[in-house]
Amino acid sequence: MIRGVFSDREARVPLIVRGNNAKELGVAAILDTGFSGFLTLPPSAIKELELVWISRVEGLVGDGTHQVFDLYEGVVIWDDDPCEVEIAVSQTEPLLGMGMVYGHDLRIQAIEDGLVTIEAMRPA
Repeated sequence: MIRGVFSDREARVPLIVRGNNAKELGVAAILDTGFSGFLTLPPSAIKELELVWISRVEGLVGDGTHQVFDLYEGVVIWDDDPCEVEIAVSQTEPLLGMGMVYGHDLRIQAIEDGLVTIEAMRPA
């Protein structure tokens, strides 16, 4: 189970991202239910982790405009297991997308200092 906190009207989840240079970086990612990807990181984090570029994609952002994003290959420690994911570069704070959350039970106590939990769903 992954646990975070709801504060300042944002659900934040602590994550560890592992780079190709064996470095690990701890980030507090904001859960973005409008983002269908996995994770975004700022350029400085991409550079520090020496992530490998995969491709460039176009995406629709919250203000209704289309932007081009570079995608990199990275590893997120997800529920204690390494998980290979696509990480998009963005000038914002790290964002956790629904691509990471898919297949999990997401619960948010939407009050100050409320609990955010992400738990793998068990097959019926």
